[in-house]
Amino acid sequence: MRGRTAAPLWLLSAVAGVAVVATGLLAPTSAEAVLARVGPVLVFLVALTLLAELCESAGLFDLAADLAARLAGGRTWLLFGVVVALATTTTVLLSLDTTAVLLTPVVLTLCARLGLPPLPFAMATVWLANTASLLLPVSNLTNLLALRTLGLHPAEYAARALAPAVAAVVATVVVLAVRHRHELRGCYVVPAPRPVEDPVLLGAALAAVLGFATAVLAGADVPAAAVLAACALAAVAGVRRRALPSRSTWSRALPWRLVLTVTGLFLVVAAADERGLGRVTAAVAGEGGGFTDLLRLAATSAGAANLVNNLPAYLALEPAAGDAVPRLLAVLVGVNAGPLVLVWGSLATLLWRERCRARGLEVTARSFAVSGLVLVPVVLVAATAALALVGGGVGGGGGGG
Repeated sequence: MRGRTAAPLWLLSAVAGVAVVATGLLAPTSAEAVLARVGPVLVFLVALTLLAELCESAGLFDLAADLAARLAGGRTWLLFGVVVALATTTTVLLSLDTTAVLLTPVVLTLCARLGLPPLPFAMATVWLANTASLLLPVSNLTNLLALRTLGLHPAEYAARALAPAVAAVVATVVVLAVRHRHELRGCYVVPAPRPVEDPVLLGAALAAVLGFATAVLAGADVPAAAVLAACALAAVAGVRRRALPSRSTWSRALPWRLVLTVTGLFLVVAAADERGLGRVTAAVAGEGGGFTDLLRLAATSAGAANLVNNLPAYLALEPAAGDAVPRLLAVLVGVNAGPLVLVWGSLATLLWRERCRARGLEVTARSFAVSGLVLVPVVLVAATAALALVGGGVGGGGGGG
């Protein structure tokens, strides 16, 4: 069942990517440039997924679930608040993909142990993984691309992104609370802590995650930090004779379908860009720096992200923004907070869905889209309004460098 569900997207994307190169729609030199740019993203994706698998086998997720349950003291609403705070914090500091991969298993483990409905908590992780990813450059790889384009210092970028980032998170929490208010009533019995099977391996898993976080916050190369953390924990797990992914489970442990999906999408979008996509997106996105202009650009970016994934969508919309900070931030609002209608809109959503399936929670593409159609307009309007209020207009938002 799982293979049949995932195959059409990754296979179609991979075949399309090969086709645009083989037919000459994308020049070989352009394809090489695309692969060079997407390569670090894919390395980060694989390393982070492996790190999550190893942390789960070490019992780190069970420990985090115990702590969250005790902190909330048996109140479901308070537990939901803890999950919201965790999802926002991990997204801002460690990227949306980290939230999707590392926090989702914690949340689903928690719900299973406490007998709580998993969907509200799972939706909180995936929605906030995307909508909370505006604030820092490391929060989303699209932010890193934008930072290089504008030449801003990370602190300056954060200052400009603060208002729309806060608005996006607040809007998401409000929609979550209203939509799932009935499921979040009541209390639960706080469970007794589970015994730790291997304290050494658990400590190594915690050290790997904290080390990754510290390296990222210190400005280290994000893919390199993820690879180092995953390899270090794998070495400890091997010494402790814990279960590393066997040959029969490597296909499940490593996100090769997602790698093929993203690579194919990048190649197809690059080919389309060489055939005039930039002119089309510029015409649709419009010009200007007022609220209506920025909302139009954010909505265009969100639509593109849902269709072709947020990373290639950012590359396609970046020229329409120019070097004006408010307009580029409007693109980021769209491609970061907007791709929550179609499941392939962002890597984080695809990673989250894989984690949900592994834990027995199936979220259909239709139900995900219906929920996203409720959330996305609210978030786009709120974040864009905040951006328009503090952005100072296009004329006052030029980039440096």
